[in-house]
Amino acid sequence: MIIFGVMSQGKGYAVGKILEALERRRLPVILIDPAEVVARINGGVFFRGRRLSELDALIFRGFGSCSGERIFFRMDVLHALERLGVFIVNPPSSIEKASDKYYTSFLLERAGLPTPKTIVTESLDEAMKAFKEMGDVVVKPLFGSQGKGVVRVSDEDVAYMVFKALTLNNLVIYIQEFIPHGGRDIRAFVIGGEVVASIYRIAEGWKTNVSQGGKPVACKLTPELEELSVKAAEVVGCHYAGVDLVEGKEGAMVLEVNSTPTWEGLEAATHIPIADVLVDYIISRLKTG
Repeated sequence: MIIFGVMSQGKGYAVGKILEALERRRLPVILIDPAEVVARINGGVFFRGRRLSELDALIFRGFGSCSGERIFFRMDVLHALERLGVFIVNPPSSIEKASDKYYTSFLLERAGLPTPKTIVTESLDEAMKAFKEMGDVVVKPLFGSQGKGVVRVSDEDVAYMVFKALTLNNLVIYIQEFIPHGGRDIRAFVIGGEVVASIYRIAEGWKTNVSQGGKPVACKLTPELEELSVKAAEVVGCHYAGVDLVEGKEGAMVLEVNSTPTWEGLEAATHIPIADVLVDYIISRLKTG
């Protein structure tokens, strides 16, 4: 009997769907709150007295909001469980890569995948030089998702104020060239090296995230866009991922790779049971070794 764990701080849409999918298959599952994990050197990793190395697979769905120290420890726990033989989805190394927008952009560029011009710095002067070079930019938190904290800047005075505020708060300035997209981009959902569902995210403004009001509309990707999405997930090392694409004048580009994507809007638009596809993929991987 395959034993699953789902690690999440809280129970959102995706976690609920995963638990339902496992229940339909009558597979035992432990919902793990990372705040209650205990790690003992020479003793193992435990949750409420249960040794977590007994799990066959663990689906990671997020740590929630917590301090940097706690994030480091919780990532250590995932690495430890992986070394102890638990199949972690997504792998801890891919979570680390995808969570860091700079490193993701770096890996995409090194792999030859098209991605917008990006400059990352802690220097206000260098940030202003970058803005003057590009003229219309999107400023993002280095760590973050769902479009939160993302601003578009096309005015020099506004750019200065935004960059100054970031430096005063000891934050990194992540600047990406804005790619005009007519209020539409693409979310491709990749599982096991295949695009299993895809949507246009359509909005009246430039922010298209479904969580920010974007409307999900089912779409069929071209073979080229499917290949680009699959390669982006592979570069970051994800078994499953939400890959965001934008179609500009110079062709399609990869904006981001999300290693813990949710899929409420995508599932509503496509009617594809994402959690079932994901669970079946994990089971097949466990059976094939």
